[in-house]
This record gives sequence, structure tokens and C-alpha cells, in this order.
Amino acid sequence: MKDILAQIRQANDAGLYYVALFAALALPDICGALESTDGQANGERYARWFDTHVSPRYRAGGQTTVTGEDAYRFRCSMLHQGRTSHPQARYSRILFVEPGVSGMILHNNVLNGALNIDVRIFVTDILEAVDAWLPSAELTPEYQANRPLFVTRYPNGLPPFIAGVPVIA
Repeated sequence: MKDILAQIRQANDAGLYYVALFAALALPDICGALESTDGQANGERYARWFDTHVSPRYRAGGQTTVTGEDAYRFRCSMLHQGRTSHPQARYSRILFVEPGVSGMILHNNVLNGALNIDVRIFVTDILEAVDAWLPSAELTPEYQANRPLFVTRYPNGLPPFIAGVPVIA
């Protein structure tokens, strides 16, 4: 998990926002699956994990601007159709602003029915939520049962299949 988080951070820091955003949107699925009894991801687990660990960072005017359900719908639209809108979303679309262009931070605002999010902040918020969740999650029986099935990078290969070169398996 730490390798994946490090690579998402590197992409975010390098301004590779498509890569960072796509990967960050998958993290609540992964975390929800790792803490489940059957090791499977689903929309309910995604939304619940996001609501617990990320949504508290998204409040404006006394309301939560990004709920787990909002994030799950956006994740589905973005990862499966390459869209920033979902037919059942609360917002007409989500506008991810890249940082640094104007010197202003445009984040967590609703503008003409669209939700405006700073992409770097959003990715960082998800990464920080996973960082905070991971130490206690790693101690649970569910995580420990699911961890051996989780994708891992093997820097020297994975014998007897491949040896001597890095493998992700």
C-alpha cells in the first residue's frame, strides 16, 4: 500500500493530475475492500469509507460538499466513462482546477451548479486520509486476511515466475 501511495504522491507533485486523480479515486475502493470480511469492493463500502475518512474535510456553509455517494458517482463516471459528471450527481459536473496557474486557490466551491475542487488538494486529502487510516487498519483481522492478496511490487521479481526484474503482482 505504501508503494502505491508514494507513487500517487509523486504523480501529484509532478503535476501528473490525470494519473494522480484516477489513482486517488481508486483508494477508497481498495481501503474498503481491505477492511471487509470478504475482501471485495462495492459502492456502499466506498461511500462509507469516504464519508468516514475524507468527507469531513469537505464542508462549506454548514454542509458536506463531497459525500461518499458523490465521490463514488464521480469515481464511476471518471474511471469508466472518462467523464466529470454523473446522471445522478448533485452537481452538474465537478471542475478540477490545477494549482499554480493564477496564484489563487479555487477549492470546495459550488459555481453555477458545478463543484469546484483543487485537484492537488483533493488528491492530497485522500492520501492523508489513507495515511491516517492505515496504521489501525493494518492491525485488524480483516486487513491481515486480505493483505496477502493485495497487489505488491517485487523489486527482484517473483520466483518461480520471473526473477531478476521488478514485477508488480
